[in-house]
Amino acid sequence: MKYHNITHDDMLNGQGLRVVLWVSGCNHRCDECQNPITWDGVEFDEDAEKELLDDLKKNYVEGVTFSGGDPLHTQNRDEITRLAKKIKDEFPSKDIWLYTGYLWEDIKDLEIVKYIDVLVDGPFKKEVKDIKLHWKGSANQRVIDVKKTIDSGKVVVLED
Repeated sequence: MKYHNITHDDMLNGQGLRVVLWVSGCNHRCDECQNPITWDGVEFDEDAEKELLDDLKKNYVEGVTFSGGDPLHTQNRDEITRLAKKIKDEFPSKDIWLYTGYLWEDIKDLEIVKYIDVLVDGPFKKEVKDIKLHWKGSANQRVIDVKKTIDSGKVVVLED
């Protein structure tokens, strides 16, 4: 898996103070993408993983956000799933948010879903861009409570 960088003490990409892993690789290539720089990157190695996990040890860090690029790009899925499982095993009180251009309906059966708390789904669409939206860039995207969605069998969207 490749990544662009790791952001520490982030307050924009999920609830609370977070660490964000900006994963590289994306096949959505949304028009006016916020992060085209993440389409290419460097190898996510042991040092990068240690940096991420060390940040999660901090009491004030609420959790991790996987963004990009697209963490669920086919070249990233195995590694991001392994990493999400490891984080849930080592830090069960920390939450995991994941941003993807895929829809819930297309990825709901992937193993990684078991480890995600909040999923922001759907490609960014410039024609419905809205800078007033919380945790998403365009009105077509959904901020999904994954556990409640799994339990209820229907998509449960978090309110702003």
